[in-house]
Order: sequence, then C-alpha cells, then structure tokens
Amino acid sequence: MKHRILIVDDEPDILEFVKYNLAREGYEVFTAQNGAEALAAAAEHRPHLILLDMMMPVMDGAETCRAIRRDPALRDTMVVFLSALGEEEQQLAGFGAGADDYLTKPIRMKLLVSRVQAILKRIDTTPAARIALDRTRHAVCREGQCIALPRKEFELLDLLCSEPGRLFTREEIYRRVWGSGVVVGDRTIDVHIRKLRQKIGEERIVTIKGVGYRYEE
Repeated sequence: MKHRILIVDDEPDILEFVKYNLAREGYEVFTAQNGAEALAAAAEHRPHLILLDMMMPVMDGAETCRAIRRDPALRDTMVVFLSALGEEEQQLAGFGAGADDYLTKPIRMKLLVSRVQAILKRIDTTPAARIALDRTRHAVCREGQCIALPRKEFELLDLLCSEPGRLFTREEIYRRVWGSGVVVGDRTIDVHIRKLRQKIGEERIVTIKGVGYRYEE
C-alpha cells in the first residue's frame, strides 16, 4: 500500500524539503500552509499520516489537530507534530490535542524518515475489519455491528464487492447503479464513496484517479 502523507507548515522551504525527501521514499505527499488548508486537503486526500507544525496562521497546530480528531472520516489518520516548539508544556499541549507523536525541529532527515516509517507500520500491522453485506436489510456488518445503508449506497457497495480487486469505471458505476436514463451530477459517485468510507473504513475502496474505483478484501 502506498501511504499518503500530508505536510502542514507555513514555511515553503520546509514544505518542499520534507516533501522531496518523503516522496523519494515512495510516499504520496501533499502539502498545506495553514490549518484551514490542511483540513481541506485532509478531506480530499484522506492521508494516512499528517505532519503538523504547531505555529501557523489562520489555525494553529493544536486547533487543527482537534478539528481532525472530531472528523469521523479521519479517525484512523495518524497526526504527528513537527515543530520548533520543544518545551514540555508545548509537547503536552500537542498530545492533549490528540497527536500520536511529537517531533521537534530541527531534525535530521534520515531520522524523520525513520520515525515516519515506524509510525506508518502501526497502520500496516492493524488488520482491516471484516465486513459482510446483509442484502435483506440493505446493511453492512463491520466488526459485529450492522449499519443500515441508503439504497444507492448499498447498491454501489454491492457492485464493488461483487468482484473484489476489479476496477469499475465511473461510467459503468453510473449505468449499473443509477441507470442509463437517469441524469445525476458529476460528484454523485464521489459523495457516495466518501460516505461509504466513513462507514466501512477508508482502506476498503481504492480510487483510481480519473478512472473509477475498486474494492479490496
């Protein structure tokens, strides 16, 4: 799995330097320069890890972290502060806001990469929850709990689950779920996919940008 990392810092030089080095390690890297941009980028890209500065304009790091933790769609995202504020009270404030770790600047890039790798291993070693479809109730059962789904969400999930690993194009999804005679907005699938991910877990449905989606066991 190619991990997605969001770097949030108001210093462009730091953003580019860290992004370059993490991208060299094979990560998919996104950037933001303040807390508001970070929340928008996190909602769009659903990163596995967010490296977050503490001192930023618009929204500081602690406020941003608390907002991330309130978002059910980002409940599994790891948040790590990367800040020049290294005092104990600042670190405690970071952990109090919901951070998983706190690193201080300056930090040698090899050490940062090593810490990132160790943090992301926590995700890889956590098994994905098993899910099952209950077609009689239009429900999905995850970790023993069943969640009723709206009809179109269920039909979309049922289609994707019918052939795990197969890429379904957006055109095929529209035709098989909504029907060729129905006119729907361009973002309809995206909205339904986002809602499904919130309910069954982000790791299950994989986006192939500009093409479509596939379901992974």
